[in-house]
Amino acid sequence: MSGVIDLRSDTVTRPTPAMRRAMAAAEVGDDQYGEDPSVTALEEQVAGLFGREAAVFTPTGIMATQMLLRSLVAPGSEVVCEAGAHVVAYEAGAAAINAQVQFRTVEGTRGLLESDAVRAALRPVGFPNTEVGAISAEETTNRGGGAVHGLARLTALRAVADERGLPLHGDGARLWNALAATGEDPAAVGGTFTAFSVCLSKGLGAPVGSLAVGDGDVIAEARRWRRRFGGAMRQAGVLAAAGSHALEHHRARLLDDHANARVIATRLAEAHPGLLDPAEVTTNIVYVPTGQRPAAEVIDELGGQGVRVGAMGPHLLRLVTHLDVTADQCRSAADLLAAALGSASRSG
Repeated sequence: MSGVIDLRSDTVTRPTPAMRRAMAAAEVGDDQYGEDPSVTALEEQVAGLFGREAAVFTPTGIMATQMLLRSLVAPGSEVVCEAGAHVVAYEAGAAAINAQVQFRTVEGTRGLLESDAVRAALRPVGFPNTEVGAISAEETTNRGGGAVHGLARLTALRAVADERGLPLHGDGARLWNALAATGEDPAAVGGTFTAFSVCLSKGLGAPVGSLAVGDGDVIAEARRWRRRFGGAMRQAGVLAAAGSHALEHHRARLLDDHANARVIATRLAEAHPGLLDPAEVTTNIVYVPTGQRPAAEVIDELGGQGVRVGAMGPHLLRLVTHLDVTADQCRSAADLLAAALGSASRSG
């Protein structure tokens, strides 16, 4: 809708004109026969960026995650992850049905896993204890407000995994944002995981797609599970071309999204001291408490003013910046939200 400032998610972006041209010009073939050159080029490009042997293109990030869990973890095993992780909270129980695993959750600060807490959560080896199958880390953390684990923390988690001979799985839905924020080497970060996913349709602005990335044998098994889960595609090069365009043209501008998120947080903190800490906004997600006022009321009021935000709880909003919102729009949205909150934040 023209004039609407949509901050509900970075999944709401539309392909740019240049991306549409790249999609229209894509060379295609039947990917099930391994004959789509645009898909193959994207898979090789992403695997190379992370210094890994292979990658496989998937329609969605959840499918990539489920394929990897199914490939890495034996059914009936346990995956240790943070309590608010996307794989626990927002995948409709997919891991129980598709990967046939259960979760052992660990409370972390802003969704970040600490190696000592993970080590303590690993059940002892031997009957009748549930077998631990993997450790999973989310980068960045969704419910943690876009917080970044970073290389040092991931390396420590990998050390815990190695102590027990476990895979370290990565849900890298916003891994591109993490890399932009830290400036760390993608190959070094990607090398901490046994296998991981990366999304093209969030911060990078592609209309569809994620990739599962890792060692060749793991990705070969994941490719079989893509077929079993119904995710095999034919002339998917028109979609892969959008991802390749995004990797080339949209990675550097992720820092603009981060700056816009900090603008929102700063303006809200100035209007309502103590409401939130702008220093905690390191990527493109801002969580905003609404005090005594229900989040649904604030959403309705902002919607009438042309601003869309999301609720993450009865009194908690989430705003996510992306390539379809400008700095001026973010400032306007922040000012309208500050007015809508009134004195509610101080009373809550």
